[in-house]
Order: sequence, then structure tokens, then C-alpha cells
Amino acid sequence: MKIMLLKKLIIPILLLLVLPFSFAFKQDFTQPIQLNWETYFKGKADERSPFIALTAMTWEYSYNSTVYRNRVVIDLKNEVRIDKNRSWVKWDKIKNPEIRASLLHHEQGHVNIQYILLSEAERVLKNRNYSVSNYKAQIAELANQISTYFDTMQRNYDDETEHGSNHKMQARWDQIIADKMEESRAATLALQK
Repeated sequence: MKIMLLKKLIIPILLLLVLPFSFAFKQDFTQPIQLNWETYFKGKADERSPFIALTAMTWEYSYNSTVYRNRVVIDLKNEVRIDKNRSWVKWDKIKNPEIRASLLHHEQGHVNIQYILLSEAERVLKNRNYSVSNYKAQIAELANQISTYFDTMQRNYDDETEHGSNHKMQARWDQIIADKMEESRAATLALQK
């Protein structure tokens, strides 16, 4: 049996923030994708938008389930995609190399948050005991909780850093994200032992 959820997360970037196919990172929990302008921002900028850039990402999961001896076992497929054709930047607004670097750094923070989502979804969804009679609803509920948590984290990141223009808060969030990435890595490794 195969179930799929597609949770779209489109992150608009305001003012001094910037951030072909989609590029996905699938169940590779060693490193998040490293953004660069040339590869990941191919979409046509929306000139009516108040934002300087938009990074479009999706989280997708699906699973096959097997019931064996009154126990549900799931084979999870879990990935985050960066949609290059829907991600855009207003190049005329970021001509200064320092601003470009700062904006790309902020956008990398968004990707790193999605990397944490990927890792946490893998850990949480795979390592639960599900009810044979209700496992589909249980998995969907957990996935929705994970998605809501990380959607909120993405919004808080933009709000508190003022889309990367508040350098003090950006540094604070850089540390929060680094700490959460390390926690997630450690938790995943602990389960593999």
C-alpha cells in the first residue's frame, strides 16, 4: 500500500533577502544541499512582488507498509526538493557582492531548516509503533505535526532575522540551526547503533 503527502513550502524573501528542474536531497542525512545563485534560482522574478527573492521547496514522503505479526512496518521514502524553476531573485536588487553573499547565506539557512525536517521526519516516522487498525491516520497526523512545526520555524526565522537584514539575529539563528542540525544528526546516528 502506498500513501503520499506533498507539503509545499514556499518561502518568500523580503527586502535585503535573497535567496530547471527540482533538486532533491533524499535520505542523505550527512549534509544539506549547498545553494548557489547560478544553479538554484532559475525562475522568472515576479516584479509585482514586494520580495527580492523566492525560494520554493517541497517536502514529500511516501511509504509502503507491511503488517507482520500484528505489527506495522513501513518503508519510508522521504525527500526535500528545491524547485529551481519557481525559485527566483531580482538580480538588479543585489548587485553589491556583500549583499549577495549575505542573502545567499540567509537562504542557506532555509535549506538547512528543511534538511532538519528531512532528518526528523525520517527518525520520527520510521521509529514509531503504529496501530494496525489506524496506522495511516497516525502517520498522516505525525507528518502534519512535523510539517507545521517546520513551517513555523521557517516563518520565525524570517521574522526574527528580518529576512536576513538583522545581522545579530541572523547570527543567533545560525547557531540555533547548527545546534538543531547536530541534535538531529546525533539522534539519527543513535538509532542506527
